[in-house]
Order: sequence, then structure tokens, then C-alpha cells
Amino acid sequence: MKKAIFTLALVLSMLGSVAAQDVISSSNGKSSVGDFNNEVKVNFLNLILYGTFEVGYERYLSYDHSLEFKGFINDRFGFNSEGKGKKYKTNSVQASMNFYFGENESGRFYLFPLAKIRFGDFEEPDDNGGIMTTDMTAFILGAGAGYKWELSKNFAFGPYASVGRNFSDEVTDRFTGIEFNAGFNLGYRF
Repeated sequence: MKKAIFTLALVLSMLGSVAAQDVISSSNGKSSVGDFNNEVKVNFLNLILYGTFEVGYERYLSYDHSLEFKGFINDRFGFNSEGKGKKYKTNSVQASMNFYFGENESGRFYLFPLAKIRFGDFEEPDDNGGIMTTDMTAFILGAGAGYKWELSKNFAFGPYASVGRNFSDEVTDRFTGIEFNAGFNLGYRF
């Protein structure tokens, strides 16, 4: 619990320092849709399918790139589900730098490197009728790609996918060293 509170405080202080900086242009500075520097987003696909609450904040540093922070509550390893006594008790935070490509006013592709920290446990029944616990605390580095549509003044949405390398021996022994993630974000710009 102390780790979760410390991590949340660290993320919030980083968000506050980023938000305090003045930005000359926004994600769609060359379009007529709007002039925004901030976006708050939710991945509603994973919330519906897996019960993972993923919320993010994106700060546009220029027309071509942005800094993004995400928090995951009830984070899953890849797309593994809870069933047959399996229970994820994990949360994580992620930081990424998004690089946008193209001149389309209604949407653009983007690539991003990411760094993620997951903490918590995974529980599952063992063969003896007890519960086996795996410490899911891990540092993850990876990259991803997505597309973002900007179809209204304040809303943007689109799919993304990422792959990351997990640097925890205990997690790698139970699952694998490579983790896939994907979703569909809905964002509000201001």
C-alpha cells in the first residue's frame, strides 16, 4: 500500500509540473478542430472486457509529440483473464512519449516508447488446494503504435497496441518475458 501511495504521489507531482509549463502549440495546432494542450483519456475497451480501469493524461508539447502518463487499476498481464480461482491484485503506472505523423486534420498515426512499473500480486489455486502467489512487481520497457481520430472539438478516440519486455524473473517464470497490450481510448481535450 505504501508503494501505491508513493507511486501515485510521484505521478501526480510529475503531472503538476508538466501542466505548469506553457506550450506553444497543441496536438492539432495545424488543424481547425481546436487548440488544446491537454487530454484526459479512458481505455473503455479493456474496462468492459477485463475490468481493468486505465486512465491517462496526455500533454501536447508540440504538433508532433506529446508526453503521456497512464495509471492502471486491476492491471492484467497481457490479456489473461481472472477465472478458475485466479485473481490479479495489481496496479501500474506508465509513461510514454508519443510521436505523431502526417498532416490529416481528422486523425494521425503515432508511435511511442514506454516505461511501465507494475506492482502487486497474482493469486491462483495450487495442486494441493492452497493458493500460490506470484509477486508481479516488475519494470517494463516497450514500444507501441496507434491511431487517433479528432472528429469533434473536444473529443478524440482511437485504437493502440504495444509490446513490452518484462524485467522480473518471478513474472517471467510464471508467464513470459514479453507482454502485449491493446485498447481503444476515448479522450477529452481541454
